[in-house]
Amino acid sequence: MPFARPVRSAVLFLAGALLSTGCGGSAAPSASSADGPADSETAGRPVTLDNCGQRVRIDAPPRRAVSLNQGTTEIMLSLGLADRMAGTATWTDPLPKSLEKADARVTRLADNAPSFEKVLDVEPDFVAASFASTLGKGGVATRDQFEKLGVPTYLSPSDCAGKDNSGDGDGVRTEPLTMDAVYGEVRDLARVFGVEKRGETLVADLKTRVSRAASGLDAENVTLLYWFANSQSPYMAGCCGAPGVITRELGAKNVFDDTEEEWPQVNWETVADRDPDVLVIGDLTRRQQTAETAARKIAFLESDPVTRNMTAVREKRYVLLSGQAMNPTVRTVEGVEKVAAALRAYGLAG
Repeated sequence: MPFARPVRSAVLFLAGALLSTGCGGSAAPSASSADGPADSETAGRPVTLDNCGQRVRIDAPPRRAVSLNQGTTEIMLSLGLADRMAGTATWTDPLPKSLEKADARVTRLADNAPSFEKVLDVEPDFVAASFASTLGKGGVATRDQFEKLGVPTYLSPSDCAGKDNSGDGDGVRTEPLTMDAVYGEVRDLARVFGVEKRGETLVADLKTRVSRAASGLDAENVTLLYWFANSQSPYMAGCCGAPGVITRELGAKNVFDDTEEEWPQVNWETVADRDPDVLVIGDLTRRQQTAETAARKIAFLESDPVTRNMTAVREKRYVLLSGQAMNPTVRTVEGVEKVAAALRAYGLAG
């Protein structure tokens, strides 16, 4: 997605209120707590995974893992693995408060993509990433480069299963993403680290939150548009990535569901012509594109002659999401919760 490629470069009150309603994520289990008889660091070793076209073997639970994207970092922290991590990188958003304490124990190698040498300096025994653009040619390093040094790697299935990353953009979805890909990633990483019981607990919690958020919601006639970043050539969500998961869970419609591109760049005249009921806006803390923050996006929308007369802009129907909530991560659940709450608050759905 747009932030995965470093070269690509009264409303706020409501958003603040939504932040306090069930979107903080699950508290990370204590790394020192017992996982019970269901988990074992030695049983079933070595672990072998078929991951994004590669067979990965992990002989022992990692002790010096490096996560190259915030998505994989948040899964590891949510599984209580801070003490097994030697470094993190590529950040777009503040962490949920429930993970801040755990994250403070882990070295941040870089706010954006670190160099290959920087990663090797911390002597990793396992490397994970959310995006092929990070763990691949043109990124930090290729998987083969790590594997040749004896470091097993893992790529989030959500960025390869049913997705074609061979083009110059952010990829094309050949199949709609579902939360099962995220749940599978949680289970994979839990198995790698020998904490399977924690993984099942996290998956069950995420499923419960999605079900609770969508329960009784009737949004069949509601249209949504997801704007990630850039005011000059805006990145809008296509049909089938994480925003598609949010839209389908709520039974609504994405006005750009006619494109399978992950994040196509769409001109404002086309956006205005689609005239969505609600604008879902990325509120980013990074500084790579124009109009990263929600405040800057809203200021643009309300002043630009092409966009200021859109229905959602006139009615100030905005939903503010973190970049992670607009990605295929555990925070996608946060996106489901916030959009559902906003549709109810705006009187657009039952």
